[in-house]
Amino acid sequence: MNEQYIRDISEVDYTSRVTIQNPKNPDACRELKKSTNARICVGRAGCRYRTETLLKFLADHAAAMDSVWSHVDEDIVDDLGFFKVQTIVRDKEEYIKRPDLGRKFSRETLKRIEDNCISSPDVQIIAADGLSAYAIDTNLKDIYSIILDGVKAKGYRIGTPIFVKYGRVAVMDRISEVLDARVTVLLVGERPGLVTNESMSSYMAYESSTLKPESQRNVISNIYKDGTPPVEAGAQIVHLIEIMLKEKKSGIDLKM
Repeated sequence: MNEQYIRDISEVDYTSRVTIQNPKNPDACRELKKSTNARICVGRAGCRYRTETLLKFLADHAAAMDSVWSHVDEDIVDDLGFFKVQTIVRDKEEYIKRPDLGRKFSRETLKRIEDNCISSPDVQIIAADGLSAYAIDTNLKDIYSIILDGVKAKGYRIGTPIFVKYGRVAVMDRISEVLDARVTVLLVGERPGLVTNESMSSYMAYESSTLKPESQRNVISNIYKDGTPPVEAGAQIVHLIEIMLKEKKSGIDLKM
């Protein structure tokens, strides 16, 4: 087959592409496509998806799977000066099958954190791979620089940034307790869907603790270029840090 007819379907821009055959109002379809990431205006072949639609679905599913099973590029976290630790999870398969282990550290790891990281910071920043390595690879550099600059500009004492391999959301509680942090910010890869595999979330809590319920946390989700851009999300995080430190509370107790 002539290579000029072979294309990578994952590279096709579907934000305005209408694949219905002979639509009555193509312009209306294009406007609808721009307003949502849902698979609309794709047409059908009998009672089935058209081949192009199915191939795009399979490509998106493969991208999501790749992100879950891939590892964060640690050169990125090294360049940003993150202190690297790992939960008691041994490998990626165990991480997927045992979410509970992704919330725990060994005693030795907790001692390393205590001995090597700044104690009693106003703001403690943590990054964890979560369920999307690509989210960290794509967004961490931009969002961290904004948070760092904003926190420094407000005069807050910032802790040693920590990267957690095989980390779940609750790792922020244990690190906060060990370091006696006031506000803890966790940047973690979201579970990827069929729209993007680059989405990150930020979980935040005042005096984050294993003794507190999940409702202690505030979250900013869908952080990526086509959601909440990382630069904008970084500014929102700095603003929320300021409110938490002023009000001395977070989660459902924080009235905004």
